Amino acid sequence: METMKVQDYMTRNVLTLRPDMEILRALAIFVDNDVAGAPVTDHSGRLVGILTEGDFMKVALHGAYHGEPGGRVEEYMHRNVETVRPRDSIMSLAEHFLESPYRRYPVVDRSGRLIGIIAWRDVLRALKNQMGQY
Repeated sequence: METMKVQDYMTRNVLTLRPDMEILRALAIFVDNDVAGAPVTDHSGRLVGILTEGDFMKVALHGAYHGEPGGRVEEYMHRNVETVRPRDSIMSLAEHFLESPYRRYPVVDRSGRLIGIIAWRDVLRALKNQMGQY
């Protein structure tokens, strides 16, 4: 099982946001695509943050205090994002998931460029493939 790698099970086609995007546009993207979170990348594809459904609570509160929600993604995103590498072991990641509050991790290359995302379900699919169908 140690031979199973993140790169073999990650999702490569990832919806991303830009830091200078209007937050209400990002909200529309979340709703239209039924996603709970999205990585934020700069113009070169480097990961600079992540935006989650919970961050939209900040948007709502900001709007309640200031009369109208608004701003840019970079004002609400999390900047210190835990990531994994494509050659990381699926088994190590599974153990890490059990100790972590996160349900998905961005996958980045050595330069910090986003190349995918891996979630709990991807790890379960890897384990199912390894164990065979029952």
